[in-house]
Formats: sequence, structure tokens, C-alpha cells
Amino acid sequence: MLLESVLTLLILFGATLTASTFGFGGALFSMPLLTLVVGIEVATPLYGLVGWTTTLMVMGTSWRAAKLHLVWRLMIGTLVGIPLGVWLVRYLPPAILVKGLGICLMIFGLYRLLALPVPPLYRLSWAYLFGLIAGVLGGAYNTGGPPVVVYATMNRWPPETFRATLQGSFLVSGLGVLISHGLGGLWTEQVFRWFLLSVPMVIPAVWLGGWLNRHLPVHQFERFLFVILIILGVLLLL
Repeated sequence: MLLESVLTLLILFGATLTASTFGFGGALFSMPLLTLVVGIEVATPLYGLVGWTTTLMVMGTSWRAAKLHLVWRLMIGTLVGIPLGVWLVRYLPPAILVKGLGICLMIFGLYRLLALPVPPLYRLSWAYLFGLIAGVLGGAYNTGGPPVVVYATMNRWPPETFRATLQGSFLVSGLGVLISHGLGGLWTEQVFRWFLLSVPMVIPAVWLGGWLNRHLPVHQFERFLFVILIILGVLLLL
């Protein structure tokens, strides 16, 4: 039990640090590891709470740079997809969900690591589809970030608005995920106990992530992160 507690808190610290540094990636970092330690039915609602708390704290310091008019269509699609993702967690075998998460991690990690070129999007209606996919992944795995990041890349968002705008999108979609988790019966006493224990880890991780975002060469650390995501994806498929 002690080892499980230590591992869980360290994972949540690393996830919060990742999310607060880059603006995304916390769930991608934490969900495979949390799934291995506490199981997906605990990992999903637990990081839902931790991730939204992290987003709220980051937005509290960077909201002026966010341009939420760029993502309202994404938000609509996301809110539609979230209940479907929660349904998948409730009624599909955990093995299918874990392998699905592994595949998502590998694809996203390779895409970002190889820096593959993507065509620009000219039709704003594509945002609904990307948002729907993000909602399904968010409701099931808390990993709605990759479709939103791909959409932002294809729309050539300026770097200075990327991090803050993503957090604004995640603030809304994360709230939808929280509500769906609660209505779907995923919240338990164990989940809230882990969440309360994690709060002292989240606060310094958000502060440190903000500092890293301003001072460290982020691209080098990103490449390391994407390699780890690919490895974790492979492990989940074994």
C-alpha cells in the first residue's frame, strides 16, 4: 500500500509538471502509469480531478494570452463526445481500453517525435470532428489533448497563444469530463482520497512547470517526452 501511494503521487507530480510546462501531455504521461498502479477505473476519474485542478491553476496565471474564440467549435464537439467516452469506461472490458490507450500514445508520440508536416485546415467545421474525438478520448482516458494539439498545429496557431489557449479549451472540456465522471458513477471514496493526497504535490509542480516554460529549452525536453510516450504505449500493448 505504501509503495502504491508513493508511486501514485510521483506519477501525478510528473503529470502536473508536464501539463504546466507544455500546456498539454499530463494525461498522456500519467494514464498509462496510473492504469498499471491503480487500474483504469480509478485512474480515469482521479486524473480527471487532478488535471482540471492543474488547468485551473495554470489559467489563473496565463488567461490574458488565451484566445478562446479559436476553440469554441472544438468545445462543442468535445462536450458531445465526453459521455460516449465515459460509457466506454463503464461497459467495455478494461483490456480493450488499455490497448486503445497504448495505440493512441504510440501514434501521437511518433507523430510529434518525427515532426511530420501536416496540411493547413481551411474549413472551420473540421473543429467539430476533432472536438468529438477529443471528447471520446477525454471521457475514457483523460487524453483529449492530442486531437486538440493536432488541430492547433494544422491551424498554425501562434506559439504565444498555443499554451494558454489549449488550457482554456481543457478548462471547459475538463469540467464536462468531471460532470460525466460523477454522473457515470466513477467517483468513489478511494478516488477522492487519492485526490486530496495529491494536492500538496500539484501546487509546487504547477509553479515549477511555469518556471521551466519560461527558462528551459522546451523542444529538447519534448523529444524526450515523446520517446517515453512511445515506450509506454508499447508496454500497454504487451
